[in-house]
Formats: sequence, C-alpha cells, structure tokens
Amino acid sequence: MHESGNGISRRRFLGVGSKVALGAVAGTGGLALPVLGAVRSEPAGGTNGHLAILFDSTLCVGCRACEMACNDANQLGRSVEEIFAGREAEDFHALAPDVFTYITPHMDPTGSRAVAFGKAQCMHCLEPACATVCPVGALEKTPEGPVIWHGELCLGCRYCQMACPFHVPRFEWHSRNPRIRKCEMCPSRRAEGEKPACVSICPTGALKFGTREDLLAEAHRRIQENPRGYVHRVYGEKEAGGTGFLVLAAQPFRHLGYPEGLPQTSAAQAVRPAMAAVPVVLNGLILALGASAWVVHRRASKAEGENDGKEESHV
Repeated sequence: MHESGNGISRRRFLGVGSKVALGAVAGTGGLALPVLGAVRSEPAGGTNGHLAILFDSTLCVGCRACEMACNDANQLGRSVEEIFAGREAEDFHALAPDVFTYITPHMDPTGSRAVAFGKAQCMHCLEPACATVCPVGALEKTPEGPVIWHGELCLGCRYCQMACPFHVPRFEWHSRNPRIRKCEMCPSRRAEGEKPACVSICPTGALKFGTREDLLAEAHRRIQENPRGYVHRVYGEKEAGGTGFLVLAAQPFRHLGYPEGLPQTSAAQAVRPAMAAVPVVLNGLILALGASAWVVHRRASKAEGENDGKEESHV
C-alpha cells in the first residue's frame, strides 16, 4: 500500500498510534493513575483532635441567624428574603449550591412537646464516602477534620452525590463552570483562629465548636445531667462510622430529619476495595493497549519492508 495524497498511509498511522500509546505508558510510568488508588478518605494519624460542631436542638429557637452568617461568610449571594423563604422544608434536600446549612422546623408527632428544630449541613464524616468514591481526590478529609473540595481536580462525575448517606453535596447544574458545593466549616475563618460563622453568631449557644472528643464528652455530660430532657444518644457518634457534626435532641432524631438506620461502619469501608482496584485496572488496560499497538506496528513495518523488497526486485 502506497501513501495517499495527504502523505499518511494506514501503516504509518498505525505506527504513529503505537508510539503514542507506548509513550503514554512510559510517560505515566505507573505514576499518574495510581494517584487514584492513593486517595485517602481518612487522614493519616487517625481522628484524634478532629474539629467538630455540636448542635443541641433543645437550645435552638429557629432564628436562622446561622443561615445568614453562613451565607455572608461563604459569599453565597442569597438575600434575606431568599433565606427565609421555603421555611416549610423539613429535610436535607433543602441544601443547595447556595445553601450550606438550613434550619428545619418540626412538630413533635406525639404532641407532648412544642416545635423543635433540626440543622441540615455537611456531616464531615470521619471516613467520608464522598472522598472515598472520588476518582481524583477532589474531596479530601483534612487532618483537621473538615471535608473540603478541590475544584482544580474535580471531574464533575458527581459520584460524591450518589455516595453520601446524608445527601449533602450539591452540583451547580445551571453554571457553565459547575462546582460541587457544601459546608467546609469555614476554612478561611479557622485559618484566622475564628470559629465557623454559624457557631459564632448563634445567640442561644445551640452550636458549639471544638474537638470531637471534647464535644462528645460535653454531649454525654448534658444527657447525664438532664436525662429526661434528651434522647439518650448523640447522633453522629457512630452513624456512618462517626461524623464531625454531632446532634443532641429531645425527640427521636428521625423527627428532626436526620437519617436513621445507618450502619455504624462507614460506607467508605464498603467501597474502598473497589476503588483500590481502579488504578490497577486502568494501568493494565493502558499496558494492554500499548502492547497491542506495538504488535500491530511491528507487523505493519515488517509487511511494508517485504513489499518494498518486492518492488525493488521488479525494478
């Protein structure tokens, strides 16, 4: 087969393709793709000293000052009217790309108590499923505890949305440059030694910020001192393997919109073996394709050499 008018023959095309494939294998050198397998959902060193937030529903009056403070601190761009609209929403689905936290009013179904309030936000799991399923490490469980998002790495696959047992991450569907949005526990404020905005503004002390160990001790102390005033459990202590947002309440947590029946082991433990196999499979696929391209290129070169020899013998 001779070269066509554009100067590219099928054999030459295959030759170039094989070189590109082999170059990709050599270029990655087992370096780029294994980053997928190196993604950690739990920082090295364990969870001791992790920062967390304790929400005591019995102290919340539903003023929603935390929502306004969160809106301002994270520059979410919502007006006061927008913040106070949709007050009837009663579950985590009220979260949105411009809503990092939301106070949800609930009536006690038994009728024994007045209205109570829940607070929807990122739970900052100890082993977050969102970070575990992310194929490029765009979501990270930081050594300080909060789970943050790296926009420069995100592929927009939205696996994090499907994996989160609390339905927290939100995707900017209407943006030309969409982001995954959620509470990150005000990293800029923490860098300056300040508390998260929602905690700082709470007028009743319903929100408290500190290390998870100290907040759990405080929560259990409150339960022991007022056993009739609280459910005898701290939500988030064990749910989904433990979270960095802890809740105290006077009525069952499901009445406040918090998912019940979650396993005490993290979802990350279930998906980690599958995610660990991803880089092995992808590297193997690249090697196989590279080897196939090399074989095709070698056969094409050999056949081209034989044809050239036949043409010379006829001259």
